[in-house]
Amino acid sequence: MPTVQLGDQLVHWLQDGDAPILYVHGVPHSGEMWQPFLARTGGVAVDLPGFGLSGKRGDADFGFEALGRFVGDFLDHLGWEHVRLCVHDWGVVGLLAAIDEPARIERVAILDSVPFLPGYRWHFTARQWRRRVVGELAMGFTNGFTARRLGLPAAYVDEVLAHFDEGTQRAILRLYRSAPEDALARVGARLGELRCPALIAWGEADPFIDSRFAHGYAAVLGGEVDLRTYPGAGHWPWLDEPAVLTDVTDFLTREG
Repeated sequence: MPTVQLGDQLVHWLQDGDAPILYVHGVPHSGEMWQPFLARTGGVAVDLPGFGLSGKRGDADFGFEALGRFVGDFLDHLGWEHVRLCVHDWGVVGLLAAIDEPARIERVAILDSVPFLPGYRWHFTARQWRRRVVGELAMGFTNGFTARRLGLPAAYVDEVLAHFDEGTQRAILRLYRSAPEDALARVGARLGELRCPALIAWGEADPFIDSRFAHGYAAVLGGEVDLRTYPGAGHWPWLDEPAVLTDVTDFLTREG
């Protein structure tokens, strides 16, 4: 579990072997959520700045575009000329690094991710986090009970709360407040530059991001796309449908 100084922040990640596969988590997780995937494929699961055991400096920029630049810098640190990328939820910031260097990306898997697409509207909890004072109060009252009420699966409550300190709460608020819906759609205008094979795996019962955005991603990516939606599966579809774990890891390790 390496930790290094990268720029002005400490960065922590999990690593299994030397496979050039990068997993990028969303909110409110850390790289730990990818353990079942790492066990099958190897690779790296990084804690984004503000999350897990990575740095949480109070003066840091936790906006989504800054996190996208971080992913690119982190790949440079790893020394990977080519990478296979897997993103979930706000881990979609990895796509910003991908569209800056599309030739670097061999494959990309997108799982129930924040849409860099027109037409998205933030869900209720995100709208509260985007509001001044209201967001801070909501963070202050978060505990195991409220986390489950907000939709976090029981399987992840202990993991998330172990790292859910003031620094992570601040990072989440800054991240959401950096992201009006039109800004998300604007950065997604370049998604067609990604011409590598892509897998889109999405839970049809996701209460936060409708599966129509899975189809939206499939329509704009520039390469061959394998679109798979899973009836009855939610925002963390691999918890509800074991086939997701197999489909994603098979795709990421496929030759060619």
